[in-house]
Amino acid sequence: MQININADIGESYGKFHVGNDAELMPLIGSANIACGMHAGDPTIMVATLKSALASGVSVGAHPGFNDVWGFGRRQIRMDATDLEYLVTYQIGALQALAGMVGAKVTHVKPHGALNNMAHDDEAYAMAVGRGIRAADPNLIYVANVGSEMMRAGERLGLRVANEAYVDRAYDDNGKMLSRERADAVIRDPARAAEQVLRIIEEGALISLSGRRIPAKVHSFCVHGDEQTAVPVMKQVRTALDEAGIEVVPLPVLLA
Repeated sequence: MQININADIGESYGKFHVGNDAELMPLIGSANIACGMHAGDPTIMVATLKSALASGVSVGAHPGFNDVWGFGRRQIRMDATDLEYLVTYQIGALQALAGMVGAKVTHVKPHGALNNMAHDDEAYAMAVGRGIRAADPNLIYVANVGSEMMRAGERLGLRVANEAYVDRAYDDNGKMLSRERADAVIRDPARAAEQVLRIIEEGALISLSGRRIPAKVHSFCVHGDEQTAVPVMKQVRTALDEAGIEVVPLPVLLA
């Protein structure tokens, strides 16, 4: 059996360092690289692209709101057309830099508040999808399983990778718990590994209360800005290896 693990990564900015990308990169199959709006800059983007190439990791754009101060986790209401352009703009920036180092952008995963809003908002989900299609119709739309993004990608004729999370707890509706809650983020490696295996084995998200929400998941995301990302992923990889589950890049999984 094969599965993908992706990470939100490359989220440093100038001289400000976020996450432990060097240790996390060999533990994942695909990297979602910040494109300069919520985090990242051209130098960080190129360094992250080179690291992904060296580790055999596929690369994707991680577009978010223009919100460095809030790390892209503050909701911004935008005209859907403006949002579409903003998404294409960020993908294009990564594509240009990827070309410099011999890499190819193969997927797109919305970041933070944009991802959360597009989960429920059809107009936002479609705007993100149109932005992806405009940049390259062959790009994979990485979408929260059960979300409007998943449905938007299908309507737009894009390949869709249904995503769940290594390090986030779920509510009874199959949505991530708000970060305003102290129990929203899973930082215990053993618990994170257990969640990933249960989702795979049961074909369902498991809410904090124990409710099962049927879900076909292609990819699991870990947040690179979390201090526990590396120990969490080491435990997850050990659990997957012991279960005979191979971690592969997204283009390989969806080929």
